[in-house]
Amino acid sequence: MTPSDQLPRNSERSQMESYLHVLHALILRDMRTRFGGSHWGYAVVVLWPVAHVFMLVLIFTLRGVPSPIGNSRPLFFATGAVPVLAFQYIAREVMKAVASNRPLTYYPQVKLFDVIISRILVEIVTGFLGLLTVFSILFAAGINPMPLDPFTSMCGYLAAILLGIGVGTVNVCIAAYFPAWHFGFILFTIIVYTTSGVMFLPNYFPDKIYDVLKYNPAVQIIEWVRLGYYPGMPVTVDYTYVIFFGLTTLLIGLVLEHEVVRKIS
Repeated sequence: MTPSDQLPRNSERSQMESYLHVLHALILRDMRTRFGGSHWGYAVVVLWPVAHVFMLVLIFTLRGVPSPIGNSRPLFFATGAVPVLAFQYIAREVMKAVASNRPLTYYPQVKLFDVIISRILVEIVTGFLGLLTVFSILFAAGINPMPLDPFTSMCGYLAAILLGIGVGTVNVCIAAYFPAWHFGFILFTIIVYTTSGVMFLPNYFPDKIYDVLKYNPAVQIIEWVRLGYYPGMPVTVDYTYVIFFGLTTLLIGLVLEHEVVRKIS
């Protein structure tokens, strides 16, 4: 190998190392500024969706409402709340990342895309830690949280992450032109959450209503995860629709990201 052949490779390696250093710095800054620079601050963020799940369990237990399927209320609500919260948290926090880190994009080494990627990575790790915490609490309570079909449930959870990334990138572009969308998306997620089937089984509704609800990809994500726990559920998940929805929103967001760069530069 000649020295001239080594130069391009060394250059590519140097660029990759520089990019990874930037990404690492953004992730550290993200965690320190958002979580108060302490492990306790980060623990609160991880435990917040966990508390959400078990608050649902407590409310419906006190009301004496049985699980619509299976014998475990905690397991039923966890299989609904965990994937939909993973989707919503990623979609919301990716949008907030640009507003909170905009001054960093004035540095030539930091691109808007880097800010988005760093926030996505932080939220994915945070979501998985929350998932492990829910599993641990269920284990401690004597409830087996392992699905009968782990592959199906894990694919559903990964689809929720994909959907959150896709919607989050679109949110970045919307919020750049309409800052009020930060609040509008909160209202939107409330509607998505209440109609997604976290607290009920959408397939119990009449077919006309159920067919409309299934246009909400969160409904199918929850059903996808729950099929791993309750294989006998009389539902059919449109896997192509869910994945296509996530990839399409991601593609739209990445295309529009260039317009956002022009706007904030």
